[in-house]
Amino acid sequence: MKEIKLETRIRIYPLAELPDGELPLMEAAIKATEQSYAPYSKFHVGAAALLEDGTIVTGSNQENAAYPSGLCAERVALFHAGHQYPDIPVIALAIAASTNSRQVESISPCGACRQVLLETEQRYGKPMKILLCGTKEIVVAESAGSLLPLCFGAKDLKFCL
Repeated sequence: MKEIKLETRIRIYPLAELPDGELPLMEAAIKATEQSYAPYSKFHVGAAALLEDGTIVTGSNQENAAYPSGLCAERVALFHAGHQYPDIPVIALAIAASTNSRQVESISPCGACRQVLLETEQRYGKPMKILLCGTKEIVVAESAGSLLPLCFGAKDLKFCL
């Protein structure tokens, strides 16, 4: 038998201690929740991607009665950034959510979004900081890979090449 120990380092900031440079990204994610289309779940998610050149691209979840035809906010933001700015790496992504017009205490990306976050990191060959924006604190992971240990990626498709 072989045992592997996986460790992830996550920082948690009280709102007042979030570094100034990350505040606009958090605010953009919170504002993006207002553009969410969530008539079924009433769970409004916003995401804001910070590109290496300082551009911020936002997205929100878009639900559909024919589940799972909708898209999560993270994927909307990252796919839009990849389309509009294909050569500019995404260096950070903030995620926020609200329900009943109130921001939720904590948020974390679903498994499908974690996979897209990882692929975005791999696409640009750079870590992407993830900010999970809650009402009292911000959870910060230094890379998407830290949210998805033992991840599936391009390396796993080498047999197809």
